[in-house]
Amino acid sequence: MFLFNTAAEWHAALNDLPPTLFASSVAFDLLGSWFRRDSLKAAGFWSLVGGVLGAVLAVASGLIAEDRIQHSEVVHQIMEVHETWAISVSIGFAVLAAWRIWRRSTLPGGERGIYLVLASVGALAMLYTAHLGGTMVFRHGAGVPTAAMEQELKGRAEHHHDEAGEADDEDHGAAVAPAQDSGHAHLPGTPPEKHD
Repeated sequence: MFLFNTAAEWHAALNDLPPTLFASSVAFDLLGSWFRRDSLKAAGFWSLVGGVLGAVLAVASGLIAEDRIQHSEVVHQIMEVHETWAISVSIGFAVLAAWRIWRRSTLPGGERGIYLVLASVGALAMLYTAHLGGTMVFRHGAGVPTAAMEQELKGRAEHHHDEAGEADDEDHGAAVAPAQDSGHAHLPGTPPEKHD
């Protein structure tokens, strides 16, 4: 048995790389500029390169998963927007990585400022892309086979019924006031004693 059985599971495993690495890249670069530390700038550069490689894997697995998962029309519409943003942002960061490689990772002051603004906007765009993916999965169940979803819904309904029954019992028990009969009280939920 493979660790991941479907393209959607592969995509879910890979799609955290780009937002994490791109956001880290921007954070390292901002800190490197602020503290004038080349080691932080180098961390920003390598996070950027890793993010671009991760984006290639995430986009490829997403394109494969797109045609293989069961989904509704609503999910399809969100998926198209998610795909457009993912590809666009990935290309944008690939261009930024090429820029830094061309400049041998040392950008002059004014150029560095422009780079940081573009990279920050790109990181926010990548987080929005991730939000769209999360919306598909966590609000609409994208990637979950219909049979598995039906089984989960049935299990939830049974669990909810059990919890409701427990709550009813508790409410019933709380509603029964201790009966005062011949100087003693009955436990909540027990029938009153019959006296002849």
